[in-house]
Parts: sequence; structure tokens; C-alpha cells
Amino acid sequence: MTPEEVLKLAKENGVKIVDFKFSDLPGTWQHFSVPVHVLSEDLFTEGLPFDGSSVRGFQAINESDMLVIPDANTAFLDPFTAVPTLSLTCDIAHPGPAGSQKPYSRDPRYIAKKAEAYLRSTGIADTVFVGPEAEFYIFDNVRYASQDNIQYAEIDSEESQWNSRGKDGVRNLGHLMNVKGGYFPVAPNDTHQDLRTEMVLNLEALGITVEAHHHEVGAAGQCEIDYKFGPLLDTADKLMLFKYVIKNTAHKYGKSVTFMPKPVYGDNGSGMHTHQSLWKDEKPLFFDAEGYANLSKLARYYIGGILSHAPSILAIAAPSTNSYKRLVPGFEAPVNLVFSQGNRSAAVRIPRTESAKATRMEFRPPDPTANPYLLFSALLMAGLDGIRNEIDPSQYGYGPVDKDLYSMTPEELSEISSVPGSLDEALKALENDHAYLLEGGVFTPDLLEKYIELKREQADQVRLRPAPIEFSMYYDA
Repeated sequence: MTPEEVLKLAKENGVKIVDFKFSDLPGTWQHFSVPVHVLSEDLFTEGLPFDGSSVRGFQAINESDMLVIPDANTAFLDPFTAVPTLSLTCDIAHPGPAGSQKPYSRDPRYIAKKAEAYLRSTGIADTVFVGPEAEFYIFDNVRYASQDNIQYAEIDSEESQWNSRGKDGVRNLGHLMNVKGGYFPVAPNDTHQDLRTEMVLNLEALGITVEAHHHEVGAAGQCEIDYKFGPLLDTADKLMLFKYVIKNTAHKYGKSVTFMPKPVYGDNGSGMHTHQSLWKDEKPLFFDAEGYANLSKLARYYIGGILSHAPSILAIAAPSTNSYKRLVPGFEAPVNLVFSQGNRSAAVRIPRTESAKATRMEFRPPDPTANPYLLFSALLMAGLDGIRNEIDPSQYGYGPVDKDLYSMTPEELSEISSVPGSLDEALKALENDHAYLLEGGVFTPDLLEKYIELKREQADQVRLRPAPIEFSMYYDA
């Protein structure tokens, strides 16, 4: 869309409010709204001022004046507002003359734009396609508190086996799911078919092409909706919109969605497996019919870059303390730093295909708490570093490994590196290994320093609080 077309869209649909959305540094949408009469073509170059000091990871109080500059290509009519509302995703900039404002170095969307530009500048490829699979849980009730004298969290799902005895005064019809029994059951066990369908229809109405939806393994309402891959920036924008649509559609049904990686003890966590491939002049670069799993040498180098930098990538890909309750060795979690065409506990899986266009690599450790702009950019930068330095994963002990990892002896497993075991470990890795992110000025030191500071504060908040299980284990000591 052009700014002129956006104004036309607003007029034709009786829009009364315009909503400006942007990502904070951790990756959550923020917004503010104005009456439609404020919208003009000049706004798309001049921007609108806002206070950046209260946004996580942004400005200090003494330098808080910032601008949102809307991107006309992101316009959509919000299906969840009572009043006709036009939504626009924005870039962040410092105040300045129209059209020449300095982009803000900590704007995640700016990082993604720079990553795509850097890719083109290398001459290696002109497009990186990204396809994330963001899993989520749908709950019927959520309660939690963290106070000086109270630490608890309680969730409920009408699908889960813990409701097999029913609730007082409410009939129980059975048809519940056992732990890890949620993969592909039909109704009445799968109670979310209609809800997911409405989510899909809302997504498609907003330009996100859905490929499939289904119940996931987690018995307490875990679900997945897969949508078509796309270029880096466009896919990151769509993932932000995806989460917005999923949460608000569920809210309409009186249900709550969380993208937390491990909200339920003892059942599957929610990941965000991220598929990637490089293309140039509309031709795929990852395919070679003679290569392992049909991978080209360039694809292997790309994988080598990601695996060699994986510990530091995890600080961005699995950026919460909760992430490491999902990434636990010995289960199905993708904690092993190897690549494989079959193993789902490998950090990098190669989906089996004979199609050159469909040949890709899948990085499995990420989860949906990641900021997609930062995650997709970091993966691209690591992959390009692997290509530039010709890092063949086989020469560095990263596989391929096609043997069942669960049948391997402790001695065999000891030769395979694992992802960090905590957010603190991942942040230390990022501090020690980030030069590849700074190439071409894509990431900047001030962004990484602020990001690490924010995440360390979160880790400290968790570390300082007693957990309920500790009372069970130690109260009578």
C-alpha cells in the first residue's frame, strides 16, 4: 500500500480511530491511538511523537522524545475493536526533518531491515525466507501471584485429565486427554476446533496465509497454527500480528492464550521451530541432490554458523527463565547441537523433501517469547558468518547424527554439545560471542548491552523468589 491507499482504505471503511503499534526491545507490541482526522499522507514521513522513556529497553527520561513512523504496507482493519479502527505497524526514529529522521538503534524492526540489507550487500543471496511455528496453550482459567508472602500459579483446562472427577455442581462428560496425549485427537476430546478455525479465518482475513491448524501434544489445550513462510521482515511483522490475533480471538471466547514455553509441569513445552532458506534471483540456494539430505555446501556452512554460535543465539531465541524449563536434556527437547534429517531432539533438523524450493533447515530451540525481529536477524547473521568462514558442521562435531539420540550411551552423548542450561548461561555466551551480530552494523553494542541488562534483571527476579516446590522439599528440613 501507499499512504494514499491507506487513507482511501480508512475512508471507505468509516474508520474513526488509527492505532500505531511497535515492538519494545523484548518483543511485545505497544500502541497508542489517535482520531482518524490526524491521519495524513505527511504522517508517513513526519511521524508522530511519543515518550520513549517508559518503553522497555528504550530511552532514558532525559532523552525521551521519539517518533513513530508508520509503514503503509502494514495497514489492516482491526477485527477486535468496537469502533472501526485502522492499525499500522511503525518504525521508531529520533525527531528530525521529515524523511531524514535518524532511525533508533534499539528499534527491533530496524534491526530486521538492516539484516535484510546486509544480506543483499554480501552478494551471497538477496532473500532469506523464514517460517516460524509458534505453539501456544489455551486455558480456561489462569491465576498467579508473586508477593512477599504469596508465590503461586494455577491454570486450568477443561480438556485435561486432572478434571476427570469433574467440578462441583457441573456435569462431567469425560472425553479428556491424558498427559502428552493431545496430538491429533478428534472432537469431543479436541474442544478447540471451532476456536482455532475462527483464529484461522481472522488470520487469513488479515493477509496471513494459513497452511494447517491442529491440537498439539500438550493435553491441557496446546495448539499450533502454521502459516506460510516469507521474507524476514514481513514474517516478523506477521508473527507479531499472529500473536495479537490468537490472543484476542481466544479472549472473545472467554479463554486465555499464553505463548510461555513451559506453562504446564510434566507436559510438553511450546516451541517456535524456525525454518530458513536463502534464495538469489528467485532461485533456492540450499538444494543439492548429491548432498546429505539434499543440502548444498552453502546450506551446510549456514548450518555450521548457526550451530557454532548457538549458545549466544539462545539468549535471543530462548530469552526467558521459563525457556530453560522446556530445554531440558533427556526429553524430546531440541538441546543437542547437531544437525540431522530425522532427529527432533537435534537443534537443527532438515525436513525431508525432494523439492529444491522446499529444501530448508529448521532451528528448533527457539520459543515464542523471542522477539522475532531480533531472532530472525541473529539466525541470519550467524548463518552468513558460517558461509563467510566456511564452517562445515561435520568438521566441528555437529553431525550429521541420524542415530536415535535416546539409544546412545552416556559416552556417546558426552561427545555432543548441548544448548545452555539457563538464561544466565546464554547471556554469558552472548557477552562473549557477538562479533558476528555486529557485522555490517546490523546489531549495535548499545542494543545488546541493554538487552542483556533487561534479561539479567528478569533472571534476578526469578532467582530471588522462593518457588512453591521448595516448600514441599525443604519446609520440614
